[in-house]
Amino acid sequence: MVHLLVVDDEKEVGTFLSRLFTMKGYLVQVVNSGKEFHEIDWNQQRFDVAMIDLKLPDCDGLSLLQHLKQLQPRCKVLIMTGYSTVKTAVDAMKLGASDYMEKPFVDIEVLETQIDNLLNENEALNQHFIHKLAEDSGLIVGESPLMKNLIETAFKVAQKSVNVLIEGETGSGKEVLSRFIHIASPRNHEPFIGINCGAISESLLESELFGHEKGAFTGATQLRKGFFEIAGNGTLFLDEIADASPAIQVKLLRVLETREFMRVGSSATLRTNARLVAASNENLQQAVDKNKFREDLFYRLNVVTLDIPPLRSRKEDIPLLVRHLVERNGHGDISFSIEAIEKLQQYNWPGNIRELSNVVMRTLTLADNKSIITANDISLPNSQITPDKNLSTEIQSTENLLEEWRKRLVADFNEKDELMLEEILTEIKQLQSAVGKELVMQALQKTYGNRNEAAKRLQISIRKLRYILNEKSQT
Repeated sequence: MVHLLVVDDEKEVGTFLSRLFTMKGYLVQVVNSGKEFHEIDWNQQRFDVAMIDLKLPDCDGLSLLQHLKQLQPRCKVLIMTGYSTVKTAVDAMKLGASDYMEKPFVDIEVLETQIDNLLNENEALNQHFIHKLAEDSGLIVGESPLMKNLIETAFKVAQKSVNVLIEGETGSGKEVLSRFIHIASPRNHEPFIGINCGAISESLLESELFGHEKGAFTGATQLRKGFFEIAGNGTLFLDEIADASPAIQVKLLRVLETREFMRVGSSATLRTNARLVAASNENLQQAVDKNKFREDLFYRLNVVTLDIPPLRSRKEDIPLLVRHLVERNGHGDISFSIEAIEKLQQYNWPGNIRELSNVVMRTLTLADNKSIITANDISLPNSQITPDKNLSTEIQSTENLLEEWRKRLVADFNEKDELMLEEILTEIKQLQSAVGKELVMQALQKTYGNRNEAAKRLQISIRKLRYILNEKSQT
């Protein structure tokens, strides 16, 4: 017999759910508060599925979810939430909830189906299905726990008609993840359309998104449908959303609020049911704080945020990624040696998977019909190799130099009535050079050798950075 736990402070809801699922032959227990939840004898009670309301008078539903998953990890959890807390419901899914349902319950059959699906779900088969969908969309999950958690959350979110914001560094695979969301969603038979907001001028982007009427502007020789219209019931992917102009942001906000838009040069209102997936390599919250992005649009996009980890955070996946890239380029008979893989894993990949793809393609092109790629066959910028112990030693020696100079200067002041100012000024210049070099080295460590980013953080030019490192003159 199926054991069902219902946690909801509305007694009418608890009573209704108890009657509904008791008629289906379930054994149902209802509690109306966090206090009653903690009074359950967890050693005696085993639940197959639990329905937990996020809003309770004496506690947070997320804390109950975490407590339940610790005590009974195999118990499936359905979160019950109002629309205003959908984002929190998605956070609950990241903590182990299997699904969520918005209240009030509009369609009871959908609720029953959700519970039945959770009970009938085979974990191993479900994992295999998710990874197969990911592979079909070009997304390689690998062994990284970060990627496994990301793909499982993305799969759950794909089933819902909510906006998704994907954040991650350039080249980390944001568009590929958006395609996975589309393929895994009920919209997978509808169009998927992607557009880069940073690669198109403002006037052209407006026409691309919303369409235009014949004669709306010079060169508009015929009516053209926009991507919102073409997408229909499918998915519209807006890459680099942070680069959209303020005027475009206003129009996007209107579409998200009303699902309505107008073609350029028309006063007729059209409707769209397209799901919006936006992406940015810039942190949109920080862009909002700097008044570079509309706060109201950010909140509309930020219903669900998925963060793609950079490649340097999932280096254990590099062997699988390399194998995939080799086969994709039609060189399945070529393999990379252990030393070659180790060399790739020592590199910090500022360009992420896109850069790895370029390196693999270049290496294969220059391989001269080799069957095994060695470490010597791979060319990588030295500035991006993981810093070694020599760098730490150099920084430590600079710190010792500063301390020795300070002690000697204090001793000289105590022993003498006069000092040689010119010598001290010369030493200060030497120390200035040493401290400057130390700060540059530390910045390079924090940016994994990315000199452009290091210079940006230090608020100096690349020329100045190279001058401090004694690589070239400043003139």
